[in-house]
Amino acid sequence: MTVFDVVRNAIMAGFGVQEKVKEFIDELVKKGELSESQGAKLVKEWTEKADKSTSELSKSMSELVSKILEKMNIPTKDDMEKLNKKIQSLSSRVKKLEGTPEEIESEE
Repeated sequence: MTVFDVVRNAIMAGFGVQEKVKEFIDELVKKGELSESQGAKLVKEWTEKADKSTSELSKSMSELVSKILEKMNIPTKDDMEKLNKKIQSLSSRVKKLEGTPEEIESEE
């Protein structure tokens, strides 16, 4: 199971919990133990806290993965893109320097 799978499963579990909380609050409203406005307020507060927790979890996981990749000395996507640009630039320079025999003769 990859880190992505773990994060995805945690988020999906959070959505399931969120639905159960909403159902529980709806039931309390039906029983008259909470007013509709109190129920709506509780759902809103819980949803905001759940969203914040999900965001924090995602940020923490991203930081953790970055640290692990750094310790493993694995290049990032940006590192690879920089290397590819350098390779393309150097290839172009080598081609210009090598030139074809016809190009060399025409320059003389």
